[in-house]
Amino acid sequence: MRSRGALLSLLIFLCVFVLTTVQVQGNPNYRDALAKSILFFQGQRSGRLPSGAAQQITWRSNSGLSDGLQAHVDLTGGYYDAGDNVKFNFPMAFTTTMLSWGTLEYGKRMGPQLSDARAAIRWATDYLLKCARVTPGRLYVGVGDPNVDHKCWERPEDMDTVRTVYSVSQSNPGSDVAGETAAALAAASMVFRKVDPKYSKLLLSTAKEVMQFAMRYQGAYSDSLGSAVCPFYCSYSGYKDELLWGAAWLLRATNDVYYFNFLKSLGASDSTDIFSWDNKFAGAYVLLSRRALLSNDRNFEPFKQEAEQFMCRIFPNSPSSSTQYTQGGLIYKLPGSNLQYVTSITFLLTTYSKYMAARKQTFNCGSFVVTPRALKALAKQQVDYILGVNPLKMSYMVGYGPYFPKRIHHRGSSLPSKASHPQNIGCDGGFQPFYYSANPNPNILVGAIVGGPNQNDGFPDDRSDYSHSEPATYINGAIVGPLAYFAGSYKS
Repeated sequence: MRSRGALLSLLIFLCVFVLTTVQVQGNPNYRDALAKSILFFQGQRSGRLPSGAAQQITWRSNSGLSDGLQAHVDLTGGYYDAGDNVKFNFPMAFTTTMLSWGTLEYGKRMGPQLSDARAAIRWATDYLLKCARVTPGRLYVGVGDPNVDHKCWERPEDMDTVRTVYSVSQSNPGSDVAGETAAALAAASMVFRKVDPKYSKLLLSTAKEVMQFAMRYQGAYSDSLGSAVCPFYCSYSGYKDELLWGAAWLLRATNDVYYFNFLKSLGASDSTDIFSWDNKFAGAYVLLSRRALLSNDRNFEPFKQEAEQFMCRIFPNSPSSSTQYTQGGLIYKLPGSNLQYVTSITFLLTTYSKYMAARKQTFNCGSFVVTPRALKALAKQQVDYILGVNPLKMSYMVGYGPYFPKRIHHRGSSLPSKASHPQNIGCDGGFQPFYYSANPNPNILVGAIVGGPNQNDGFPDDRSDYSHSEPATYINGAIVGPLAYFAGSYKS
């Protein structure tokens, strides 16, 4: 009898253990992931770093202190975009817009992370303000020659490459980068409206000026700057999406009919099944559909219809779906840094779900009915996959969970810190002993989300495989909102 009782106890224990394991894997600690996703930005900082608790990633130190010198202006600050030492304003501004949108939508769910999110936004906007205001009639859009920088493997603290300054102007337009910069400043102005009204007003007045420049002198910055931004951050989708996106954010920030009339002139007819630093159409449609859903404003119905058609192209059960999924359930768009599309699209899924739920709305993809709960479930599946609920049981966020990428394609993380190796590491100095090493990176870039697995759910964790192992600000910028959403919805 005792052996049967022991067997029964063992069976009960195993059932509880399995259920607990499934529950833990199915409901990751979103609060912990949220804190880490924001902390990551401290590792990407350029300029003079703050001391103490304001800079918790301590293996980083001051860098790029002469940025702007070539143009006799101060362009210090901002973020390095990914694993390199270049400041590309186009993706940086998109990152800032997404961080701001996430804070506006989900700030009440962020708890103690709200002030950290504001600090991450401000590090970018302080720099973007300089870029927009330091020289009248000129918008600075980047620092550092990417073609030279990408040939080196050195810490940002040791940079000895040319810090070329790039800008757009009336004669060399850049409506895309200007529209995105205006969006970032306008969105951030709302984040700081109550906590720092003076700063908020400066952000908004600058956003209006930059948007005016984008509208008046229309042209693609890729045409103006060529190899300085291509193929790295070419504006492949053109600049109409940034004009729509910038105007949408200025309309939300000002409620000025001027921006609505401009939006109407652009129309809502550009169909898409992607959302990224390059293609903003879907983001603009979701942002504008807020007025149709929450305010019942019929003027915004065309944008709502476009937003729903976008969702129909993402949903796996939809007859109009044009989105691939891996066997493990991950949205798979493109082989290069696929998680950037996953995090951005997931942001739109949670946000549209939130708008729909507020008005108890549903919509149809053919005969398939989409509910707010269905959108939320798809978004949760994507977030959970990134945090380790996947075939490899691997978290794609560095420093989160027991098993995460150890050999990320990131100069500062893969090279010893200044504290442990005070000697200068030159342009070529980092390759042989560090880049080509099979050892894990010496510095953990906590919170960094890498490019992610391949279409077969595989991940080699290879430093040289940048399309899968490189983190980027815009991957993280987009997931902060969804993580805050789920941190406030589920017990961690």
